[in-house]
Amino acid sequence: MTKITPQPGIMDIELYQGGASHVAGLSNVVKLSSNENPFGPSEAAKEAFRKAAYDLHRYPPTDHRALREAIGEVHGLDPARVVCGVGSDEIIAFLCQAYAGPGDEVIHTEHGFAMYKISAKANGATPVEVPERERVTDVDAILAACNKNTKLVFIANPNNPTGTMIGEGEVARLAENLPDHVLLVLDGAYAEYVEGYDGGAGLVDSRENVVMTRTFSKLYGLGGLRVGWGYGPQHVVDVLNRMRGPFNLSQAALVTAEAAVRDESWATKCREDNTRLRAWLAEALAEHGVPSDTSTANFILARFASREEAEGCDAHLKSEGLIVRPVAGYNLPHCLRITVGDEASCRRVAHAVGQFMGNAR
Repeated sequence: MTKITPQPGIMDIELYQGGASHVAGLSNVVKLSSNENPFGPSEAAKEAFRKAAYDLHRYPPTDHRALREAIGEVHGLDPARVVCGVGSDEIIAFLCQAYAGPGDEVIHTEHGFAMYKISAKANGATPVEVPERERVTDVDAILAACNKNTKLVFIANPNNPTGTMIGEGEVARLAENLPDHVLLVLDGAYAEYVEGYDGGAGLVDSRENVVMTRTFSKLYGLGGLRVGWGYGPQHVVDVLNRMRGPFNLSQAALVTAEAAVRDESWATKCREDNTRLRAWLAEALAEHGVPSDTSTANFILARFASREEAEGCDAHLKSEGLIVRPVAGYNLPHCLRITVGDEASCRRVAHAVGQFMGNAR
């Protein structure tokens, strides 16, 4: 028997389950399971990607300067304090690798993104789950869970898969009252869907214990290229850049993301369309007896009376070629997360849910 063993914590990781994209026996399906932008990237981003084909034999720049400067210009941030990664997942992994190890604890909320727990365990740290209050981040519960072993606190705001968020005052209260040795990580994967919200950038600028992560996979429609970024105090960014691989992002990814972030009119259109269709879908589901919390992201967490009802509805939707996301793995077995698609997709899924609920009564 081999004596080769991995580091502690790695074999305790449950593999991440992405949103399904296929239904056996069906070829024409609508995927509403991964919170992708149904309108895709902007024309400017697609053109940048096409042009990148001529430079595939060249190594990309190691400093990501052009993309960081574009992010800084659009969001009003210091580009020197922006770090880019393979999706925001890589920034999350860097933070756990840099600041948490055996004997340390990493706090996340009970319905928080699965990668917080996975990245903590991958580095031998202990993930600590704290309760939410009616599917909303509970600042007092987080503060009560902190101790001398706590190194990182992760909250997604807006949260995935609930779609809820807490106000900037509550986030500031959390940052202000954390122990001095704890770093607060604000996951802003869905921040662009909230009009006028900076994702916590202002708090990062005013404090030394807050980091923000963002992604191009959602509003900007670049999930297939895997580009994310973080913004933090200089002392944190210096650490993360020492861990980042020099060529972690391809040239195609860098130039496409730069074009995407600069095309602010497309981002505005996608946000406005999502806001309109999200409200319509939530109301349509409620009329069929399926409630949801007010979502601030590009999905709705549909709540059913029981796990059995949620699973039954999921099966019915699949039979109709509609793929949504069961979220039992997020401690929400009676819920389905439904991405806000284009208008035709929203109408189809609302109609199918109505069919199921009518037959279930």
